[in-house]
Amino acid sequence: MIELYTWTTPNAQKISIMLEEIGLPYAVHPVDIEKGEQRAAPYVAVNPNGKVPAIVDHAGPHGARLTLFESGAILVYLAEKSGHLLTREGSGRALTLQWLMFQMGNIGPTFHEAHYFLAQAPERLPHAMEYFLAECARVLGVLDRHLASHEFLAPTYSIADVATYPWIAAAIGAHLPGIETFTNLQRWYAQITARPAVGRGMAVPVLVAQSIMAGRSRSD
Repeated sequence: MIELYTWTTPNAQKISIMLEEIGLPYAVHPVDIEKGEQRAAPYVAVNPNGKVPAIVDHAGPHGARLTLFESGAILVYLAEKSGHLLTREGSGRALTLQWLMFQMGNIGPTFHEAHYFLAQAPERLPHAMEYFLAECARVLGVLDRHLASHEFLAPTYSIADVATYPWIAAAIGAHLPGIETFTNLQRWYAQITARPAVGRGMAVPVLVAQSIMAGRSRSD
């Protein structure tokens, strides 16, 4: 059994999508980041970086218990454990890892900073807002141009698509300016959205969070 520590963030949604895609059994443990549970000692013992997601696999390599954090590392581990969504060798593997690293090094950090300066910063900083909006457009352009001639990010549907999808979903949901103009990306997004496992995986952290919020409301 795999234990998944999660909340409603794109990085955490990657892992529930992956687990739904590969069909491994798992139990969900919510980490309410709005209450700061990610910094509490019980969770830091699982993930010393104090962020979601993390997993504990009680049937890890050679039957040993494995605790793992960082979403990219978890995706690679689950792909190799299951034999799905990451080819074991050759150019397909290299290209999958290339686009996985692009998400981790470019899409995630850029979108996160843009969201902060556009929606969370205590004061409006026009230069920062303009810079990160331009960076978002640049990153989206890289994806859109690639997807003009490729069905998926790698040669086949892979952990690169799994990693990227929740961030694009978040950007679309937040009405990131200009995102509707990237038509190839929109085609890819619709195609990934139609996968049943993606819908289930995206819903897992949301349903858990809603249950917790509803419980709080009843206790108030």
